[in-house]
Amino acid sequence: MNLKELKQHFVMNIAVQYDAEEALSIFYITVEKISGWGRSHFVLKEDQEILGDNLSHYLKVIEDLKKGVPIQYILGESCFIGMKLYVNPSVLIPRPETEELVNWIIENTNMTSGLKILDVGTGSGCIALSLKKYLNNASVSALDISLEAINTATFNALKNNLTVNFIQANILDYEGVEKYDLIVSNPPYIKKNEMGDMHVNVLENEPHIALFVSNEEPLLFYKAIADFARQNLEPNGWLYFEINEFLSTETICMLEEKDFKNIKLKKDMQGKDRMVCCNL
Repeated sequence: MNLKELKQHFVMNIAVQYDAEEALSIFYITVEKISGWGRSHFVLKEDQEILGDNLSHYLKVIEDLKKGVPIQYILGESCFIGMKLYVNPSVLIPRPETEELVNWIIENTNMTSGLKILDVGTGSGCIALSLKKYLNNASVSALDISLEAINTATFNALKNNLTVNFIQANILDYEGVEKYDLIVSNPPYIKKNEMGDMHVNVLENEPHIALFVSNEEPLLFYKAIADFARQNLEPNGWLYFEINEFLSTETICMLEEKDFKNIKLKKDMQGKDRMVCCNL
């Protein structure tokens, strides 16, 4: 099977799961990961034969995609603001909305030496590592309840040659005493009654502990993190959240009740309420 035939076979076989444009994008990502070839190589050498183990690898990717496994988990890699991160089913696949949150923080934050940052619920480490990369004078810590997530984030720090202090703890009962200039979190915020709106690929593959909260207490983690921030933010320190688009009013009211000031709500590129920042 040559490269051109492989493309046709690949796209055709995942047509039920993905539209043509997305299927083609996944194909090119797979070719770059498995064979190390960019699109220019494909244009120049579409008659090149794919043989042996390489062909078997491609066919296995197709079978996994047909089962609904996200390509990021299949290839073990996701891109986030210029970094390649290892991902597995113990951590969420980083989203474009979270890139927007990080970019907002970077835009609003001075490159002050000695800045101390905490990322709560770090998962793959995408937020903590990107902040360390682009605010390189900052001291960054990252917390997660999951040991598997901490191990994944630690691997990503080593892979990207970045130094972050990782803490395995549950923010609901964490009693850390260190002070921070900035605390950020993308905590679980999808209510269980919203599960029906989720893509089956997400529901069947990504960690529910990082996605869902009870219908009765959808702001459980936001309240705990806000309380922690009240105790652990330096004067004029900032708190940033990624939020549920349907709970922006409730989130802002909660922050006001806890005496946070300068509350700002920001929409994502889809026009949805997605980010909040505030200080004391």
